[in-house]
Amino acid sequence: MKIDIQQSWWAMNGLGNGHREWTMEEKFEKIAEAGFTGIMGELPKENEKVKWRRLLDEYQFSFGIHSFPSRSEDLQLLLVEAKEFGVQYVSSQVMDDFIIGEEAVQLLKNLVDEAKKANIPYFVETHRGRITQDLIRTVNYVKEIPDLRLTIDLSHYVVAGEGCHSAKAEECFDILLKRTSSIHARVSNGHQIQIDIGSNGSHPITERFVKWWEKGMSYWLQEAKQGDVLPLVCELGPPDYSITKQTSSDSKEISDRWEQAIVFKRILEGAWGRVVQGRLSGTK
Repeated sequence: MKIDIQQSWWAMNGLGNGHREWTMEEKFEKIAEAGFTGIMGELPKENEKVKWRRLLDEYQFSFGIHSFPSRSEDLQLLLVEAKEFGVQYVSSQVMDDFIIGEEAVQLLKNLVDEAKKANIPYFVETHRGRITQDLIRTVNYVKEIPDLRLTIDLSHYVVAGEGCHSAKAEECFDILLKRTSSIHARVSNGHQIQIDIGSNGSHPITERFVKWWEKGMSYWLQEAKQGDVLPLVCELGPPDYSITKQTSSDSKEISDRWEQAIVFKRILEGAWGRVVQGRLSGTK
């Protein structure tokens, strides 16, 4: 049982040396140099598969993918290609936020069933603007579907108005965290979806997120079997996720997104270490 700290490929958009964006090969090199063990991205297009497979194998990276199904048929087709390509898991932002109630539950059940048939680990991301739009309805999905596993990104619910200190929200978060199968590292302050937490993660809100991540890791460990892997993804999005300021000629990000990704990586490693140590000592 171990973690796999992956860098989001989407989060590499626009990153470079100050004069130009890094090439695909340079991005792989940077990710490896920083100590990441995998990448989360999208399933490569047909004309890019050979290049992707070569680089993934060269750096011995794991590879998980995201998806955006609105019907079980959408996922069914993707799973065939994903299995052929050798992905580690498939995570979905399920479309869309206007599907509610029994219709939403049935769609999620169908997606989980499709993944079971394909024998590929499958998780649904806690994401606003999707079928998981709000905390309460997502809690209901979890209660209705015992084998629904989640990609945890609580920043979406914090920025959607749940805040960070509500006892009711904490109870709901705990229900979701018990289904943790992956974690996306991003911190919201309740006003912006993604903030700069400082070069050592010292922003005061960081501690709340770290506690949630540790709780999710601990729940995962309680159920994990020998050989299971928990993907932890540093997912700091480019503009408009990242905050920008306007200059005389264009807009510029106010944060060093690559530096922040490495900060989050260190925080995730530390959180996992504490959870494992606590389990060994019998305190978690």
